[in-house]
Amino acid sequence: MTEEEVDSVDERRSGSPKVVHEVIRLQGDEELGRPLASLIFSGFAAGVGLSASILAEAFLQEKLPKEPWAELISSLGYSVGYVIVILGNLQLFTENTVTAVLPLATHPTRRNLARLLRLWVTVLIANLIGTFFVALLVAHQIIVGPEQLSATLEVSRSLLRHDAMTTLMLGMPAGFLVASIAWILPNARGSEFWVIVLITYVIALGGFSHVVAGSGEAWLLWLQGEVGLSDAIGRIVLPSLLGNIIGGTGLFAVLAHGQVHGELDPDEGE
Repeated sequence: MTEEEVDSVDERRSGSPKVVHEVIRLQGDEELGRPLASLIFSGFAAGVGLSASILAEAFLQEKLPKEPWAELISSLGYSVGYVIVILGNLQLFTENTVTAVLPLATHPTRRNLARLLRLWVTVLIANLIGTFFVALLVAHQIIVGPEQLSATLEVSRSLLRHDAMTTLMLGMPAGFLVASIAWILPNARGSEFWVIVLITYVIALGGFSHVVAGSGEAWLLWLQGEVGLSDAIGRIVLPSLLGNIIGGTGLFAVLAHGQVHGELDPDEGE
């Protein structure tokens, strides 16, 4: 093969797991070192952006006929917020269950653990404030009309079908799937949009629990007096959070790191 053909093969070849691991680890290390103010503003913007998922799903549901197949279409709206947040490089907590964990998994030091906890706490709180802000605007019909508010409440009420343990269990696949997006994107090569849409569409169809998107629904239900604050947090937000962490960090990040652990140079990334 000519040198040009070899280069062409290299361009078309997917990155090895070790290469993908290093790409994500470097991204995570960069995120861990970002200033606190940057994390807060980016996390707040992500909370606002992800709220578009619930609104888009509700708006589609409002316009579609009440037929069994309508959910197949309205669930596509759920992908909108994720496209905004992920392609916009905003700080989403569930993405950080794998991206920011790999530096710690590679070099398990107290410093890396402290950096991870700082990132997680900051981003999660900022995400939740962002979704609460949008829920407040929706509840007071500042950005939606009465029909759209009714549709958004109808979508949000689906969370009330589950108890806390069921919500936790449904949070595990959601955490795993969102974490998988971060792992897949380095090899997506121009197909990032479709990767995000496909995986988040599965989350919507499966009725899986996502702590940030679900918090927006929980806040709205609380603001409309349909659940108490303790129920919104204890039955929806906290179980989703724990499930997402188990699925994203406990399952995906551990498995993703485990498959390349033996290939890593002990001094790599230091």
